Amino acid sequence: MCGIAGIVNIRGQSVEPAEIERLTNLVAHRGPDGAGHWFSADRNVALGHRRLAIIDPGAGGYQPMLSHDGRHVIVYNGEIYNFLELRRELEALGANFRTESDTEVILAAWRAWQEGMLSRFNGMWALAIFDTETKELFLARDRFGIKPLLYAQSPERLVFASEHHALVQSGLITTSLDIDVARRLMLDAFGIEGSERTLCREVRRLQAGHFMRLRQGRLEIRRWWCTLDHLPDVPSTETERVERFGELFRNAVALRMRSDVPIGTCLSGGFDSSAVICSMAAHDKAGMGPRDSAAWRHAFVAAFPGASNDERPMAEEAAAWAGVHPTILEVGRQDALTELERILEDSDDVYISLPSAPWLLYRELRRQKVLVSLDGHGADELMGAYQQENQSAAFRLKNILAGVASNSPLARRSVDMLRAITVKAQGHYFLRGGPGAVPAQLSLVGDDDALPREWGALNRRLYRMFHSTVLPTILRNFDRASMAHGVEVRMPFMDWRLVTYTMALPEASKSSDGYTKMIARRAMAGRMPESIRMGRRKVGFNSPMPEWLNGPLSGWTASLLDRKVSAFAELVDEINLRKTVDRLTASKTWDWESVGRIWPYLNIKWMMARFA
Repeated sequence: MCGIAGIVNIRGQSVEPAEIERLTNLVAHRGPDGAGHWFSADRNVALGHRRLAIIDPGAGGYQPMLSHDGRHVIVYNGEIYNFLELRRELEALGANFRTESDTEVILAAWRAWQEGMLSRFNGMWALAIFDTETKELFLARDRFGIKPLLYAQSPERLVFASEHHALVQSGLITTSLDIDVARRLMLDAFGIEGSERTLCREVRRLQAGHFMRLRQGRLEIRRWWCTLDHLPDVPSTETERVERFGELFRNAVALRMRSDVPIGTCLSGGFDSSAVICSMAAHDKAGMGPRDSAAWRHAFVAAFPGASNDERPMAEEAAAWAGVHPTILEVGRQDALTELERILEDSDDVYISLPSAPWLLYRELRRQKVLVSLDGHGADELMGAYQQENQSAAFRLKNILAGVASNSPLARRSVDMLRAITVKAQGHYFLRGGPGAVPAQLSLVGDDDALPREWGALNRRLYRMFHSTVLPTILRNFDRASMAHGVEVRMPFMDWRLVTYTMALPEASKSSDGYTKMIARRAMAGRMPESIRMGRRKVGFNSPMPEWLNGPLSGWTASLLDRKVSAFAELVDEINLRKTVDRLTASKTWDWESVGRIWPYLNIKWMMARFA
């Protein structure tokens, strides 16, 4: 796991060393274990890398890395979990290896299979490979967009990096606000990450499951992965389905325990993270495999004393089952302003709350020299998390939007109508008409996928939440919160084999008898605490925002709203927004619904003020 960067001067001028050094340094937090740069012979291509040493942490794993013959050079962020199996396959084809790293395996795979290598990888990645003979640059992102890759192109150059702010602050590109994206983020903070567009008009996101080539100054982008093309046949009985799910999940956990440094987990006490740590313990008992980290007994729990989202007792129960003594990090009112400005900057985008809790927890992992965390992300969007009857009217409308197929004019008009209803129901603060009008739908990855006719509303909604809206945003948040401290997050529920299998299952395997995630709950029978396995309580891993906004954050919020930011004033009815915030603060009636509705406005005003 690392930070990558690159500059290609299309018209042939040399890249100045200071340019690539500055760009690379802007992602230095992602890789505190080393830095490297590479220049082409004519100096018009430069690649940069900041290293987080996980696999082959010695000198052999340094990047940028050249192939044996010197033709190809790579910078790469991520992990290929099945690199040992691929290495054996490539050795049978005649490849020789000098290191124990997965990076060298990627280079050999590129030589053997070109872009065909991507479908053989089980992992997460954002990578760039430059061919010194053809002068072509190849960039690719993993199936589900776990690892980020952003870029900006002009007639003069292509610039890419692991984070949005690195490009914006690099001085290498012009920058301007994308008004449509800003409006969309205030309406729905989950509606952007699946698109190619960002808050900066000049910066684009390489979407999940896509690759791109730069050839003779022309950029070609193609989608290489569509989940629907890989749905397997599933067993006919529920017993067999459960057995197969369990096999896939346990193997996904085992693969992600491969590490040459200590690993652990962030444990919330909910089903997902508890299933992960209990499966880690089971893998240890069954016998560890090659390159598995024996130093895995580390669990980190964020506790919120007195807050509604405190799950410490359940987390301690899961840790005890796994035979792990957890580290408890109490996050309270005193932490509302802790590193606030840095956390907002590290977040790199807009969200529905302040991600202080995960940011502080991953900092604790780094302080204790635990550099890898196996977490439960992806399970909610893969198998469902929230019961429909417990949702607010506005949230149900968002779920309808998430489930509507958008590949026809009629469907698109329906989406626009439902969006307008949602805006009214939620009481958003757009100015009427002009630049504050309700934004049109942006094109999201997976929008036009032709879902199987036999799929019902649940499977359709989950497909869109997983690929297009909710999960891409969650992945970005946890990537930035963890990599702010040089900590790698691995996600067993996002193993592509498990994802395609679960997507193919009937809805009854995911939601039945008043429970979500039924297939996983059944697969974990006898393998984790029963109270957690069949628990109905669902709490997201969030900072206690209602308590904070009712108290210690109120002064910061008032100060932010007092600031004059012209771009924000052109979009938002600040008078009514201020009235609502003042009323909620004075009456101390902030709740999760009002936080989710209003925090994106505060977040985006901070960003506009910070980068104006």
